[in-house]
Amino acid sequence: MKRNFTFLFVMIFVLAAVPFANAQQLKGESPVGEAQAPVSLEEAATQVPQADIDESGNAGMTLTLEDCVKLGLKQNPSIIAARKELLAAESDVKRQRGAFGAPVTTKYGYTHNGDQPRSGNTPIAYQDQWAFSVNVSQPVFRGFELLSKYQKTKLQRASTEASLYNAELSLISSIQTSFLTLLQGRMEVKSKQDSVARLKSQLDVIQAFYQVGLRPRVDVLQAEVELATAEQDLLIAKNTVDSRAARLNTLLNLPIEENVNYSGELTYLPFSMTLDECIAKADKARPDLKIARKAVEIAEKDVTIAESGFYPDISADLNYSSEGGDPSVSKNRYNYQNRPDSWNVGANLNWEVFSWGQTYYDTKRAEDNVKKIKAEFDNTKLEASYEIKDQLLSLKAAADRIGVGRKSVEAGREGYRMAMARYQAQVSTNNEVLNAQSRLSDSEAQLIQALSDYQVALAKLYVAMGDMNPSLKTN
Repeated sequence: MKRNFTFLFVMIFVLAAVPFANAQQLKGESPVGEAQAPVSLEEAATQVPQADIDESGNAGMTLTLEDCVKLGLKQNPSIIAARKELLAAESDVKRQRGAFGAPVTTKYGYTHNGDQPRSGNTPIAYQDQWAFSVNVSQPVFRGFELLSKYQKTKLQRASTEASLYNAELSLISSIQTSFLTLLQGRMEVKSKQDSVARLKSQLDVIQAFYQVGLRPRVDVLQAEVELATAEQDLLIAKNTVDSRAARLNTLLNLPIEENVNYSGELTYLPFSMTLDECIAKADKARPDLKIARKAVEIAEKDVTIAESGFYPDISADLNYSSEGGDPSVSKNRYNYQNRPDSWNVGANLNWEVFSWGQTYYDTKRAEDNVKKIKAEFDNTKLEASYEIKDQLLSLKAAADRIGVGRKSVEAGREGYRMAMARYQAQVSTNNEVLNAQSRLSDSEAQLIQALSDYQVALAKLYVAMGDMNPSLKTN
């Protein structure tokens, strides 16, 4: 009779403890993976709830992915530097354009002669002489050198403009990757919090069984070790989130300790462009391809500049001079009719007929450089095509993993529920429950990773096409 009473007491205690433990578990669990698993790319998950963005509730500002990109493009120091470089290139174009005009050179000076200049016994100039002169030299023909240099600076300006766009795309890629990995880290924190909650509830059940003598002490110790490990993983995940938030603040040129509410979610965004369409778009929009094309054109202008040495240099000159015995050089009694000034105009031709092959080999060097840059351009196109293909494959693989991951999470939840029920019914071991919990946590981690990989691959694909898409939404 006493034995039956003890058994009845134990069962009542366990039945009271189990609902409480289950309630604690369900209260802390994340709904990650509860939605119906997709069976195709188009049905991939879009309703994965996120971890709390700002646990303290004291965020100074709220920024979405698109807001972060716009803010970064506005105030990131590397972009500001690239814009200043473009302004410098524009000034260089204007500087070279000025070479078409006639430079004006003036000279004003004073000379004291030890003896007054004479012709025989007759003075012919002042002993203290002042002089002023002006020269205007208009280039007429320089073997197309001036035109080619001007066109070269315009090409360099266009190349710098493409470099600015390239820097903007690079920054966008960094910001989007940091933002998405931050969301991934927060989801992982929530998943690990759920894992800790499940392990705590399991520990409560095991302790309840142990206190009434239905389970050995080793089961309690094993559950405590698993719980401690999960809590350490949770601390590591939180530290990772803080590090990623600091990195994102840095990219946005915000104080590293700025408390920002980065708001968003990892979700499936459809992408329907084919490989050929992506490559065609990249061929028109990728800034590195634009830079490579401009490099070829610039090298061709260098050939023309080198060839200008084969041609004569022709210029027209106007000279005016005035000399006198006082600083104003307004009169000169030693000149005809006391006039201090004189002028002349003329044309000059300067032609270097022979230079021991310098011009010839300089031209050959420029031509070989053109061939080299064209080969580099072809290689850049090949690398761009490969990059697009690689990101498309990563995108499709991540989308498929989302579907598999959702099914895995759903199965893991059911497996954990059944393992808990079997353990509570005394028909399984603690190891089975812990293994089921571990499989569920792994499934959630794989789903979160797949969602993050999908959006990161999508962000990199847009950058690979040269498409500035701050929100990653289909244009």
